[in-house]
Amino acid sequence: MLSTDSDILAAAESWRRNGRAVALATVIETWGSAPRPVGSHLVVDGEGNFLGSVSGGCVEGAVITEAIEVIEAGAPRVLEFGVADETAWRAGLSCGGRIRVFVERVE
Repeated sequence: MLSTDSDILAAAESWRRNGRAVALATVIETWGSAPRPVGSHLVVDGEGNFLGSVSGGCVEGAVITEAIEVIEAGAPRVLEFGVADETAWRAGLSCGGRIRVFVERVE
């Protein structure tokens, strides 16, 4: 069962209030078939604990890894995943679509 957006955002706020380093990933664009709609969230702490979903499978793992890097570096980034030739050997979407995910540190 997926958490609601309000659950995910409340967790981000609570984790941050409790001193945990936190990043928030948000689906900002989809094209074709995508597992989660625009606006879907995933919150990640500095130890890799997470709540929510922006995709699933390998993509979710890649977003968690990138979120931890964003927490450490502080600079937000936009990630893109799909099944185009250049991304076929990395984390991709088996459904044939493409997604863009914005990842930012929560201050």
